Amino acid sequence: MAVFVALFLAIAGVSGALTATADSPEIALESPDFEVSQGDPVEVNGTSYTVADISESEEGGGGHGGAATTVISGTLEREFTAEMSETWANGSTVTVGDRDWRVTVDGANATEFTLVEVLDRQAILESDDAAENQTVTLEDGEYVAVTDDSGERTLVPVEEYFPAPEERTYETGATFEYGGNTVTVDGVTADGAVLVWEATQTETIDVAQEGTVTLGGTDYIAHFPDASTLRLSSDMEGYEAQVAEIDTFKQYNTGLTRVFVLSALSSILLAGAAFLPSRY
Repeated sequence: MAVFVALFLAIAGVSGALTATADSPEIALESPDFEVSQGDPVEVNGTSYTVADISESEEGGGGHGGAATTVISGTLEREFTAEMSETWANGSTVTVGDRDWRVTVDGANATEFTLVEVLDRQAILESDDAAENQTVTLEDGEYVAVTDDSGERTLVPVEEYFPAPEERTYETGATFEYGGNTVTVDGVTADGAVLVWEATQTETIDVAQEGTVTLGGTDYIAHFPDASTLRLSSDMEGYEAQVAEIDTFKQYNTGLTRVFVLSALSSILLAGAAFLPSRY
């Protein structure tokens, strides 16, 4: 009995020592394609990216007894020029500058369109102390009631009171400023006009720890060794080999832990059985 107890204790000691002293392999990404920090550029196949952010955050934990885990992540940004377009339908209202305009196309074969200013009649009336704030509609038309200094009230036809709206005509190929961009009239039909322009846009790519990102048509595995460094490697086989090594280590470590527990329990049970009184 003593020999078996000693044997199980020896097995438990060896397995426990191996479990306690074994160093778990980690993802290293030796000789990565890129090792960059926040603000550094990443050039891939003629496309330029910038490391916009690398940060760490806490996940899990809280009030449920779980331990919080530190997670490192980052973002890459790429600026590119894209061709934008917008269609103005015939009869629609658009805002150019600080004024509203009505889009007018004359004829089925038109090659130009006209922007006709949409007057803010209410604002004009309210700014004129001599005019009433509402127009007057009679059988023969619409009028503005104006009172002169002597108190005499006169009805003025709206065509005479309000200024003539401004008109701007643009043909195919013409350019003008719209929405902070220089736009070009790409085409005009009876249904409206098509405007095109180039604008700078920003593409944002989220990068997760040991996640895959595609840059310039190439896949990379991402790894953050610390909260200020990002490594990108296109060696997918090397990464998968490291993952397999880590999985194998975990399996062996779990097996040794089970051996330790079973050996310790077996030695305790055998030692206890040795002190049981004999029935004979």
